[in-house]
Amino acid sequence: MKTAAIFGAGGKLGRRVVAALEQRGFAVRALVHQTPVDGKNVTTILGSISELTVVEEAVRGADVVVQLATSKEDPATFFDVSVRGTFHVLEACRRQQIRQFILFGGDAAFGIWFYPQPIPIDENHLLAAYPGYYAFSKVIEEVMAQQYAIQYRVPVTVLRSSWVFEGADLLRHFSLLQNVNPSEKGHGFGEVTEEIMALVRSRQERIPILTDANRVPLRRHIVHIDDVMQAFDRMLDNPSAIGQSFNIAGPAPFEYRVAAQYLSAKLNIPMVELRCPNYHPFEINITRARTVLGYAPENDFFRMADRAIAAR
Repeated sequence: MKTAAIFGAGGKLGRRVVAALEQRGFAVRALVHQTPVDGKNVTTILGSISELTVVEEAVRGADVVVQLATSKEDPATFFDVSVRGTFHVLEACRRQQIRQFILFGGDAAFGIWFYPQPIPIDENHLLAAYPGYYAFSKVIEEVMAQQYAIQYRVPVTVLRSSWVFEGADLLRHFSLLQNVNPSEKGHGFGEVTEEIMALVRSRQERIPILTDANRVPLRRHIVHIDDVMQAFDRMLDNPSAIGQSFNIAGPAPFEYRVAAQYLSAKLNIPMVELRCPNYHPFEINITRARTVLGYAPENDFFRMADRAIAAR
């Protein structure tokens, strides 16, 4: 039986990756730091990704290694988990001569809507982290993986995902009350006027229409977790995916006014315009994933919205 070692198995994506690996007939070896991991054919190893000996134990004898472990905006942990941790996994991979190393990256490595994006973002786009630790770590992880592919011929595949949604996540993003003071950069709103704060203080929900500095509705790209897993399944143990990075996003970007109007009608909640002068519209180019992997995302904004409402 083929073996897959996985780091970050306890997260939203990690749990689905474990199930996908088992479905494909892999025995799964998961490094567990805090969150337990369940599965019919899962072996857990207790420890931290910041410990090289523990990482090497997890990778030993593995055919495929999947790295999802990350830290968001915590200055105390991001380096040990995302940077040192990915370095340890790559070191173990080059010594073990695995068949494939799959790194889960993110479009944060491209800066997305923090910087002007005049053309759709493809895989050749400059890596340009937006302010904060998370985006910075995504850039460093990719650079390390690319260099290990060059220096030591580690068989690297990068799955570079847009913001991943599942369940009722989309409704939380389109909630004024839950996004005025976001915990993660880039996921919240822009100018918070006194009028907006009055709505928040009185707990009056609104569907936001995010606009740029000129009050033109913003456009952005996201992805449903089912489409991410489709992409993962298509690149897993696929020789055509070795040495490649793939942008993974939904079928098309959405525009905030159109999206807000759709949700407002569905939920019977009024809309409010929110100016975000520091954000810019962007679109992700997924042509490489379509042509090389046969990736065919099924969840556009409207289907994601309907599924989120049903999940709620």
